[in-house]
Amino acid sequence: MPTETVLIVEDDILLNRSVQEKLSGEGYKVLSAGTGEEALERIGEELPDLMLLDIMLPGIDGVEVLKRMRDLTKEVVVIVLTASEVVQTAVEAMKLGAYDYISKPFDVDGVLITIENALESTRLKREVALIRSQQRQLYGFGNIIGTSPPMQEVYERISKVIEMDVKTVLILGETGTGKDLAARTIHYQSSRHGHSFVEVNCMNISDNILESELFGHERGAFTDAKELKRGLFEHAQGGTVLLDEIGHMPHHLQGKLLRVIEERKFRRVGGVKDFDADVLLIAATNRDLWKAVENGDFREDLFYRIKLVPIYMPSLRERKEDLPLLIKYLLQTANREFKRNVQGISGEAEELLAQYDWPGNVRELKNVIERAVILGDEDQILVKHLPREIAKNGTDAALTFRLPERGLSLAQVEKEFIDQALKIAKGNQVQAARLLGITRHALRHRMKKYDIRLSELKRP
Repeated sequence: MPTETVLIVEDDILLNRSVQEKLSGEGYKVLSAGTGEEALERIGEELPDLMLLDIMLPGIDGVEVLKRMRDLTKEVVVIVLTASEVVQTAVEAMKLGAYDYISKPFDVDGVLITIENALESTRLKREVALIRSQQRQLYGFGNIIGTSPPMQEVYERISKVIEMDVKTVLILGETGTGKDLAARTIHYQSSRHGHSFVEVNCMNISDNILESELFGHERGAFTDAKELKRGLFEHAQGGTVLLDEIGHMPHHLQGKLLRVIEERKFRRVGGVKDFDADVLLIAATNRDLWKAVENGDFREDLFYRIKLVPIYMPSLRERKEDLPLLIKYLLQTANREFKRNVQGISGEAEELLAQYDWPGNVRELKNVIERAVILGDEDQILVKHLPREIAKNGTDAALTFRLPERGLSLAQVEKEFIDQALKIAKGNQVQAARLLGITRHALRHRMKKYDIRLSELKRP
């Protein structure tokens, strides 16, 4: 049953009473006024959720009532009632913020449907406003943790982007460093926070779908285009578009994106009409874009356009001094999420976290802390709660090799050492590469060369 209050402002007593009875029967609380003056008195006593307002009233007319009420509040939904010959006045009321107008004579059941739609629309708008307010708090500077010099530079760059309403930003950094968090912070702390934030991962979507996802398409633009589709640039008008993994964007789409940046215009696939692109474009990648330019995989002109304001998110290895703050913050977050009360971390466990290289960066650290909070049964995180690759950290392992009397080729020796390193590291290629003193890429190359498969390794 409805719980909203509706104020009916109508000088026709019979019509007023008829609408009152209908709305009361549907469960609405109904207030009534026959003049503009009386309507303003009612509003002063009790603010309704919705007002049915007749334009042609004795004394103060409906338009004046609407103007005065808007000086007091913009929260009340207004539906204007008007005779067919004064529709132009109703249009004026719409410009003042009325939700809709209904011409007399009208069907009371039809009015009820309009009221329900208006109130539902208002509820949705309030819910969206609440969610955006919560997101603005969630993605504040306080949630980007760190006081190290590299992080101070990140804060400085983000602040400038927000302050100057920059239109294009490039966020660089390894996987797990917080590029998405930085992008959302820029959006929700900027003047665009009241509009949509949309994102797409350029690596996870096929070329033709990505084009349609970004720019939309007209009906019949291609075989499966059964109906018109609005793309992300349309949905994000006034807001922000995050293009994650832009280094994987197909070459033919890079030209279209360049037009969006240079002209702030785009077209749907199969369309001829230009649409404005009033968006903040944030591109993010963990690739070396300049190498991609040199290899011919990325347009040089697009590269220079998107790197107008680059923000580099440092790896966790580059800001180990931030570990204590990050651990404290992530521990508090995990305690709230999983309803635990882990108070801290032992010195030995923290030292092991400091020694670890964190190939997965902050995302990996978050997973480690959450795992310890979920599985631990003490009031602090201990070494036994850490993953094996961190607890052992490869420091207590040694590579040993006995040369058989019949001898071995150098290739066989190399293969044997790689086998041993992978067994000691329990299949962790990062740890194995560290034991061997080579890069992870070099290890993978040699594993492929010698047909070494992790699934076939036996633990030492």
